[in-house]
Amino acid sequence: MALSWTSGAWTLAALGFLSCCSFGWCEASRTSGTTSEGSRQEQGPSLLERVKRGWVWNQFFVVEEYTGTEPLYVGKIHTDSDEGEGNIMYTISGEGAGSIFIIDEQTGDIHATERLDREEKAFYTLRARARDRHSDDPLESESEFVIKVQDINDSEPKFLEGPYIGSVAELSPIGTSVMKVTASDADDPAYGSSARVVYSVLDGEKIFTVDRHTGIIMTAVADLDRETQDRYELVVKATDMAGQMGGLSGSTTVTIVITDVNDNPPRFPQKMYQFSVSEGAAVGTPVGRVIATDADMGENTDMSYLIKEEGELFKVTTDVETQEAVISIKKPLDFESKRTHNVVVEAVNKHVDPRFVDLGSFRDQTIVRVSVSDIDEPPIFQPADGTIMEVQEDAKVGATVGIITARDPDVKNKPVRFSIDRTTDQEMIFHIDPGSGAITLEKILDRETAGWHNITVRAVEADNHTMASHSAVRIRILDVNDNPPELATPYEASICEDARPGQLIHTISVVDRDEPQSGHRFYFTLAPEASSNRHFTLWDVKDNTAGIRTQRTGFNRHEQNVYFLPILVVDSGPPSLSSTGTLTIHVCGCDTEGAIQSCNATAYVMSAALSPGALIALLVCMLILIVLVLLILTLKRHRKGQRMTEDEEDMRDNVIKYNDEGGGEQDTQAYDMSALRNLYDFPEAKSCDSGPEIRSLPQWIQSNRVGGGAEGAAAAAAADFSVFKGYIRKKVEQADADLSVPPYDSFQTYAFEGTSSPALSLSSIHTLSTNSEQDFSYLSDWGPRFRQLAGYYAPGNPEEEGS
Repeated sequence: MALSWTSGAWTLAALGFLSCCSFGWCEASRTSGTTSEGSRQEQGPSLLERVKRGWVWNQFFVVEEYTGTEPLYVGKIHTDSDEGEGNIMYTISGEGAGSIFIIDEQTGDIHATERLDREEKAFYTLRARARDRHSDDPLESESEFVIKVQDINDSEPKFLEGPYIGSVAELSPIGTSVMKVTASDADDPAYGSSARVVYSVLDGEKIFTVDRHTGIIMTAVADLDRETQDRYELVVKATDMAGQMGGLSGSTTVTIVITDVNDNPPRFPQKMYQFSVSEGAAVGTPVGRVIATDADMGENTDMSYLIKEEGELFKVTTDVETQEAVISIKKPLDFESKRTHNVVVEAVNKHVDPRFVDLGSFRDQTIVRVSVSDIDEPPIFQPADGTIMEVQEDAKVGATVGIITARDPDVKNKPVRFSIDRTTDQEMIFHIDPGSGAITLEKILDRETAGWHNITVRAVEADNHTMASHSAVRIRILDVNDNPPELATPYEASICEDARPGQLIHTISVVDRDEPQSGHRFYFTLAPEASSNRHFTLWDVKDNTAGIRTQRTGFNRHEQNVYFLPILVVDSGPPSLSSTGTLTIHVCGCDTEGAIQSCNATAYVMSAALSPGALIALLVCMLILIVLVLLILTLKRHRKGQRMTEDEEDMRDNVIKYNDEGGGEQDTQAYDMSALRNLYDFPEAKSCDSGPEIRSLPQWIQSNRVGGGAEGAAAAAAADFSVFKGYIRKKVEQADADLSVPPYDSFQTYAFEGTSSPALSLSSIHTLSTNSEQDFSYLSDWGPRFRQLAGYYAPGNPEEEGS
């Protein structure tokens, strides 16, 4: 490959000439020189003329994928000043110089030392220099040249977008285009047929065909039925060298989804979407949005989205404003168990054209590939939903309750440390070993106080306490028989006096705070102190209840109306525990139909000693009765002090309170006599009900005295005192309504004196101070209310006169 220059030797040795030749030709050019005086002249081949060649480099070619053992010769660079004496040193620099390409410093021969691949790098750009070996002065300026790698057919076609997903409407005619697949060949398309690709179908050629030049997949049959088969798996092959013998090939899988026949089914612009999400994302976190377009208008564009695959981990909702499908996390993701999820999202029209009702809903599918990224996760408890443990109620302090297990889910699997959240165990009943997770007792347990204990255990990574998780631990306290059975309630029963022997009086049951695993079994007997009882018998029903029956005929409640029957109850253990309860039986009187009429309160104690509860109840009853009696006596005494008899009231009103004496019937100026003549003419009384009309006292007296003699006396004795009763009643009502008057003010105006009054003055003081011979015997006819007054003025009473 070494070539020589066609021009003669230059005279300017200082500059020299550098030639790089390949495949037989080089070219020289003449340049002008400049003198030291600055004048420019055309100079010939003499000492005053400098000629410089203009380089026109040809390309070097080297075949790719050379498999020889010796370095591959590429080409040669040369200068015509090289006379073969070894005074010139050739060097190269640039891409691959010194590593891929080496040069012989003396001859200028270039060799390739490595196997080249055109698909990785198609050409290399280098620079060449020629220097004087002794002075290291450049003989030529640096010049650039290119080494191209010549292509061979060593790359097979590749489907860069596979695997493919396509769709075609059912019942499409033969030749209907489904989708286009494209394969790329890395070989040089400008050199030979290495990059000329043709397509063919390997699997599924009976249903679909592919155009060998364009890569368009088409239907091969006209009876595609989506309801029969809604998708097909094809294998499409691409072969280079135009399909000739020796060509390389590549294949891809094509999934074809058969859609319903409709006007405009929903379509996803892409058949595959890719999103990424962290495994620590919370449930409900949106992963991404995809949208299916529909060429229809109006309500036919409304659609909803469904997840056909991976629905257990993801969910999809429809954004009503943008009609987008929002894919979000339904359950927590785990990078360690699965790193990629292919979620098949399907779009479905909400409204279907009636013409295609029989064909099904409009729908389209796409694949959303979700990549899960790894994060540092806290420990995971096993089981994850909490642990249930059991421990005996009588377990000793330090006994092991159970062991909690947790692990680090990350690849490193770091050690885990355990602790108890003390807010859930404030009494510090339990302790957990930080390393093993063993839970032990710190205090004695009591199932009857707390049958379950709910605590929270915390697990953290040993070297990173921020990575923590919690688990609920429920500890069940297993029962130990440490509580005796007791009667369910303080039972009381009633029997009739004519009860027959063997009659069932009452059925009793018991309660036990313990909960044996085999269930309760109780035994009933009469207490030893009631062994001599001849009135009642106890019948153990064997179903944890007992019945009380009469043993004799007839009871007398007047002799004894209450019986206390002590009953001994024993449980099944182990160990067996017992307690004694009392049944109170009342003897009552009943009618002929057996209905209870009355019961007395006298109690007869069958046992030698009452229980403390019964004694306390009796004492409380007695205390209540004493307090009631005292309260009644106090109230009666208080009322007795305030209330007095009607006679005492008359005495007080007429004697004690009467402290103003008038001047007699001749004195008409001291009092308003009209008030005495008409006793009921008061303004206050006009608004009240006065009942029947009441006459004035003087008129009543005059009418009774007109008869005179014995008939008058008899009429006076039989007179109706309703006038006085009504008068007094009205005064009392007025006094009760007026809060400003003192008590007994109803009798302030009690005198009935007037011009025709035969009694003249009723003042006892005035009567005693004069020698009056008036006859007051008619006072005895006025009834019991005036009996005391008549006694003062009765004639012929020496005791009264002497007094």
